[in-house]
Amino acid sequence: MTPTFRLRIVALLALCVLSAHIAWAATGDDVARLQQQWEQIRYRTPAPAREAQLERLLGEARKTTAANPGSADLLIWQAIIESTYAGEKGGLGALSNAKAARTALEQALAINPDALAGSGYTSLGSLYYQVPGWPIGFGDDKKALELLKKGLAVNPDGIDANYFYGDYLFRKGDYAEATRVLNKALQAPARPGRAIADEGRRKEIDQLLDKIAAKAK
Repeated sequence: MTPTFRLRIVALLALCVLSAHIAWAATGDDVARLQQQWEQIRYRTPAPAREAQLERLLGEARKTTAANPGSADLLIWQAIIESTYAGEKGGLGALSNAKAARTALEQALAINPDALAGSGYTSLGSLYYQVPGWPIGFGDDKKALELLKKGLAVNPDGIDANYFYGDYLFRKGDYAEATRVLNKALQAPARPGRAIADEGRRKEIDQLLDKIAAKAK
């Protein structure tokens, strides 16, 4: 191999590494942008305006994901936005959005099961226990439990992983274990750049604990 040819290969490899770094940085910026907008809509926007804003954000998320194929992180955030939109939309018309969210999460898990600290497992598990079962929807409590536990295995101390598992237990009537898990969620460390989401989630946890306490009376 001549010195000139060797230099060309080194330069080409350096260009490939630089291109990959730029693509990763762009994807990371896109994830942060979608995440921050979702937090503002979910926790800071009045209820009457949320559906329309989520619909707009969902369109943006779909375009971003299509432009960055193979990004598990973006697929997860598209699914989170899609499922949140389905919740605001309500009714049978929201089922198509729930199915689209399921598909995006399955694709994300196939790419990287550990992406976003196991959020793919947790988000998919939450869909399975919140969506109606057959013949209306695809809800399945057994699958939900399996997926939620996988999410906890990846991120055992995470606020979301413990919140959704606690919510599942609450809906199953296991109030003692739900209380334990939800209190653990309250002890989760703060997430950098996620102050709005952490504050909102802790309020949801407190509300759920209040419901459990009311049932214990």
